[in-house]
Amino acid sequence: MKKSLTKILTGMMIGTLLLTTAGCGGAAPATNSGSQGGGAAKIGVVAYMTGGGAAYGQSQKEGLDLAKDEINAQGKVKIDLVFEDSRGNNTEAINAVNKLINKDNVVGLIGPTLSGEMFAAGPIANQSGVPIMGTSTTAEGITDLGEYVFRNALPESSAVPQAVKKAVEKYNLKKVAVMYSSNNDWAVSGYKTMEKALKDNGVEIVTTETFADKDTDFSAQLTKISSLKPDAVMVSSLYQEAALVLKKAREIGITVPFVGTNGFNSPELIKIAGKAAEGAIVASPWYPGKENEKIKKFVADYKAKYNKVPDQFAAQSYDALYIYANALEKAGSSTDRKKLRDSLATIKDFQGVTGKFAFDDKRNPLMNATVLIVKDGQFTELK
Repeated sequence: MKKSLTKILTGMMIGTLLLTTAGCGGAAPATNSGSQGGGAAKIGVVAYMTGGGAAYGQSQKEGLDLAKDEINAQGKVKIDLVFEDSRGNNTEAINAVNKLINKDNVVGLIGPTLSGEMFAAGPIANQSGVPIMGTSTTAEGITDLGEYVFRNALPESSAVPQAVKKAVEKYNLKKVAVMYSSNNDWAVSGYKTMEKALKDNGVEIVTTETFADKDTDFSAQLTKISSLKPDAVMVSSLYQEAALVLKKAREIGITVPFVGTNGFNSPELIKIAGKAAEGAIVASPWYPGKENEKIKKFVADYKAKYNKVPDQFAAQSYDALYIYANALEKAGSSTDRKKLRDSLATIKDFQGVTGKFAFDDKRNPLMNATVLIVKDGQFTELK
């Protein structure tokens, strides 16, 4: 809590400095009045597009670009996207949000990619009266940042318990080991959710091991875990560390199932871990194998444009821009941030590629998840 408060205060201080800088530079004034803008709505995007978690941000950009082209072709509303790379860094995310609000004069924001970035930059958007929607920010407390903060990312508190319960039932789990990245706000939140879900299912935790983002050697933790012979291992981390954990675990002879938080939801996990990813389990609102015409069309269009199957990050970003488009159409303005915020809050019965969607009264998503397992090198439904 103290760490989060420090980040928020730091963000607000930097935000104030950048607001002043923007003003000195003659930036356009913020459009927060009741003007009925009729041009293209400018949406700012803050994504993790370079660095260790770049696969998440690249997928988000691809999903957004595809949705933008479709929405603009339909003609009900017009949208321009302005992208900024956060590099997975809180300060970069703060700088990006300030630029998009005060220089680019966006009507709304999508991102940042990581929950920690949202905890740092979200308060600035909220204080500025600019709607901001996370498409992958799954940690607890995201929308508590303020009434302008939304997300269509399924919180870990909704997804993780479903994955844990399914794994317990499928593999008759009695005792497990837990690992998580202790310097990542989202991963810590995921760990706490995982710990509670295990207790709710009567599963013993034989050890809890920690590491840090960008660590590459997990030998000590996994050697200890191997000696305790758990029925499964639970991991809360981004895909890069998770993939290396899986590789090392299989290398030293740990063959039990691994259950992950949202960080597992990337093809990069399979690409890096290779065969070691087999048996990895995660819950996701996105499953491209569902028998649904909207999903089939999205997958076909995405493959035609990018020559690959969309992952969860692409799908949730694709849906997020359509949610914005619906809200802009109902708001009747492409520039009024307050009207856009109020219109977003009323979204319900939205049918996206990730399923039927609505915001609850705290601007969190109401939707279902599917529990997936890596089998033969791809995610498939765990039945």
